[in-house]
This record gives sequence, structure tokens and C-alpha cells, in this order.
Amino acid sequence: MEITDSRIDGGKAFDWGRTSVDYAKYRDIYPEEFYQRIAGRGLCRDGQRVLDLGTGTGVLPRNMYRFGAKWTGTDISENQIEQARLLSQGMDIDYCTVPAEKISFPDESFDVITACQCFWYFDHEKLMPEIYRMLRPGGTLLLLYMAWLPYEDGIAGESEKLVLKYNPEWSGAGETVHPIDIPQCYNGHFELAFHEEYYLPVHFTRESWNGRMKACRGVGASLTEEQIRQWEQEHLQILRDIAPDEFEILHYAASAQLKKI
Repeated sequence: MEITDSRIDGGKAFDWGRTSVDYAKYRDIYPEEFYQRIAGRGLCRDGQRVLDLGTGTGVLPRNMYRFGAKWTGTDISENQIEQARLLSQGMDIDYCTVPAEKISFPDESFDVITACQCFWYFDHEKLMPEIYRMLRPGGTLLLLYMAWLPYEDGIAGESEKLVLKYNPEWSGAGETVHPIDIPQCYNGHFELAFHEEYYLPVHFTRESWNGRMKACRGVGASLTEEQIRQWEQEHLQILRDIAPDEFEILHYAASAQLKKI
């Protein structure tokens, strides 16, 4: 499904369905520490009912499944959900294709609602009341994010410059460490119980880093096939020039735990 949002990439259209295969192959990259910190706070585990908004290819449900929660994942893209189901074979995870703002599960259906790498895409004036309604009393809205740091990591910085060459309006550039922004409409309905931001080195090969970059919104989800081909040729040459066969890219991760009042 093509999405156009004036807040994102200068209004340039993007469609995650166009990059679902690369997304499935190259974006399951969160280190073990990322998941352990979630479980360590007593979230997404031990029979809890969890709804994952913007689940994409089901990265969060699939990797947290071992902790014992009952997961439901939703996404606006049918192609993303198709990949999620393929990758979740043998796991009891429910998936459905639906925009977050149109989800209609019964009242107090979930102990935890998660949004990983997607919170800024939503219409919060519409979504917040639905999240509030679907969470049980005292339930948690857990927001999660991870991004490379272009000003602190040279390989990430050069890769980002190339994305901007082909997609100058891409608004995913220039990331720095900061807390997750919480829209004001959540005030009075949720309280911020916890937040943290921490550095995470993530291991890549040239192939996997090229794939991860190609699967970003600024490349695979928005450029033409010919632009993607040209971008990939240039990116692989940059990596041959500046990167060893295997390397780490410095990221930071952020989380925010909001409790229903």
C-alpha cells in the first residue's frame, strides 16, 4: 500500500510492500540485548497478551516468542504480513492486515501493546483512544526504536549520504541519540513509567549492510527499480572501498514504557 504523509520525506510516496522480501531477509537485526531488556522489565512474556502494531515481517513477535507471550501482529502492508506468516511457521502468532487506526479488537484485550520502529507513522489523535480502550487496566504501551548513528559511524555516514543523493527529501537522515517523542494527546491517559536510550553495535557483512540499507524507506520503499539498481551499484563500491568483509555499525536503541492510567 502506497503511503503519502507530508511529515515524512517531504510528502514523497513510499510502499513497504515493495521491499518486503529484502525487509524479511535483512532487517531482522536487533541484537539479543534488545530483547533481553524488554523481557527484563517483565514485558512481552509469561502468557501476557501482546499486540504488535506495525509489525512488518513480525520481527518483534518472532524473536520474543520464546518468552511465552501470546502475540498478535498487525500491519498496513499485505506483503509484509505475508512475509511475517512465512517466517513464523511453527509459532502460534496471529497476523492481520489492517491500518493501526482501524484496529477493532475488544475492550481490554491486551496486557501490552508494542510499536517498534513505526510509532511516528500513525495518526495519534485516532489511535490513542483505541490503544487506551484495548489495553487492560494498568496495561503498557511499549515504544521501541533502533537507528544507526551517521555522525559517529563512518560507514553509516557514507551510506546515508548516498541515500540522500538519490532521495534528497528523505527525512530518515541525521539521527542522534534522543528519547522517543510522545505526542501530547497521550497525556492524561498514560504516564511515562520508564524510558532508556543506549548504544548498540550491530554486526554486518558488506552484503547484509547493503541489504539493510536497500530495505530502508529512502531506497527500496520509494525509489524506482532503475534508481535502486544504480544506488546499489554505487553502495557496494563504497563498501568495497571503505569497509572490511565484516564490521559493526554503531546504533542506539530507545524504549519508552507508558502505563495506562
